[in-house]
Amino acid sequence: MPRKILVVGPSWVGDMVMAQSLFLTLQANAPDCLIDVLAPAWTFGLLERMPEVNRAITMPLGHGQLGLWERVTLGKQLRANAYQQAIVLPNSWKSALTPFFADIPQRTGYVGECRWGLLNDARQLNKQQLPMTVQRFAALGHPKGAHLPTPYPLPRLAISPAQQHAVQVQFKLNAEGLAAQKILALCPGAEYGEAKRWPTEHYAELARHQLKQGWQVWLFGSAKDQTVAADINRATLNACLDFTGKTSLAEAVDLLSLTDAVVSNDSGLMHVAAALDKPVIAIYGSSDPGFTPPLTAKAQIISLNLACAPCFKRVCPLGHTACLQGIRPEQVQELLPP
Repeated sequence: MPRKILVVGPSWVGDMVMAQSLFLTLQANAPDCLIDVLAPAWTFGLLERMPEVNRAITMPLGHGQLGLWERVTLGKQLRANAYQQAIVLPNSWKSALTPFFADIPQRTGYVGECRWGLLNDARQLNKQQLPMTVQRFAALGHPKGAHLPTPYPLPRLAISPAQQHAVQVQFKLNAEGLAAQKILALCPGAEYGEAKRWPTEHYAELARHQLKQGWQVWLFGSAKDQTVAADINRATLNACLDFTGKTSLAEAVDLLSLTDAVVSNDSGLMHVAAALDKPVIAIYGSSDPGFTPPLTAKAQIISLNLACAPCFKRVCPLGHTACLQGIRPEQVQELLPP
């Protein structure tokens, strides 16, 4: 019988992409294992593009919601699946409740918020040995005390030609135009806060330059990024194709798979682009590229490494965001493919 594993997934796009390294690790260690992932429904577009995932199960509670009774009830419902192991990726106490009440015999995760008892395969996190989020996820796929082998598997989303064709039809994209011009994707948003966002005027200048070079420029993001994207597009006389707030996550993934290069803040879409193995130019301000870098050899990171960075703040505590303002569009232009 194949080993049945339930993974309690994270609630951020980038973290869910990096969780694929855990799924790949589990499959490498037990090729016939069945991996189900408990996650918010909006992440299913990602999970459906990870061949290692057997089934996605809806976590009915949003990020930050306790929902004690709902977690207990869900756990009891999952008992029928007879999982042999649960791996809990979030560090919160509440995230370990469902596997506990599902009577899963082996419950693995980092100690986090005092989760002794809820987890019976609790790991102490050594941040020096595992400085990166993806390493911490992948390590949970190995027995307790084992060293993480290198190289560990990198996330790789699988997009079919049928999925690519479907978004071309959905958004009325001209196949001949896609073949004739290179496409630059710009991802100007960052869910965490403005201290991770490269200035709008820099994105606009970069867009104008690439349009003059004969490229198409596509804008990506959530509904929260529509104002920023509209400002960029306005500065190019609306010459960009603006997808912000107009796609599902799955559609955004499939559209990104059609592009030739991606410029992004440290965001979930940056990790998606990396998992699509695209040439990514990743712009870092308040965050640390050593902690959550884009996981592809084709990535190039721009960070000024100022004394005040990384501060990990949502808003610049000094009021100037010099770590981002000082990254000039010309620096990014030079790194783009010809």
